[in-house]
Parts: sequence; C-alpha cells; structure tokens
Amino acid sequence: MGYELRVERPAPLAFAELATVLGQAGFEFRGSQEVGEVLARHDGAVHAIAVWNGGLSGTPGSDWQVAQLARVSALLGARLVGEDGESYAIRDGLVEQLNGSAAYEFGKLDEILAAGPAVWSQ
Repeated sequence: MGYELRVERPAPLAFAELATVLGQAGFEFRGSQEVGEVLARHDGAVHAIAVWNGGLSGTPGSDWQVAQLARVSALLGARLVGEDGESYAIRDGLVEQLNGSAAYEFGKLDEILAAGPAVWSQ
C-alpha cells in the first residue's frame, strides 16, 4: 500500500457535490454513491486518481496523480493532506508540498499534466 493523501474540508463532502464538480472539471467517476473511483484522462486512457467511500483519498504513484488530486481538492474548496500532516496545493501555477514554513515544488501544473502519469521509480 502506498502513501495516502486525503481531501479534507470543514464541511462534509456530499456525493452530489462531488459528482457535479467532477463533471464540470472533466473528471470521470466510476462506481456508486457509496464507493467508487475518480478518474482522469491522459492520451486517451483513464487513470484512477482517488477513491470515494464517503470521503476522498488517493495513493499517488506519480507527480501527475498528485497534481490531479490537488486540482480536485482546490475545486472542492478543500485541502489535500498527507499522512504526516503535510499539505499539497496549487499556487501560482505550481504544484507544491507544504510542511510548516517549508515548501517543495513538484513543478508547473501545466507541464506535470502534459507529461502524464509516469510512475515514480522505487
């Protein structure tokens, strides 16, 4: 099992809101209101980026997946938070990991999305 990132916000996330936001932003959903997957397309293929089970979380294996999760979080007015309490966000077109006052830049959002879901090496 990989490192989990979860979408958090003060107000509970209802499935209807999730479905509306995903549809407007070009994401896809496969499953039911109880359990399913959020999917994003790249080069004609669909890739799972998150799991819905009353909350939204993902275990990314690439910068592309982190960027997609950060996009979904921003669209939902939420924060993307890691197991160790760090957060991930898009700021000024950059995908960043924030931990206290330290920030790590993954890179430019548009470049990461164009590169696609290349898996991190182990």
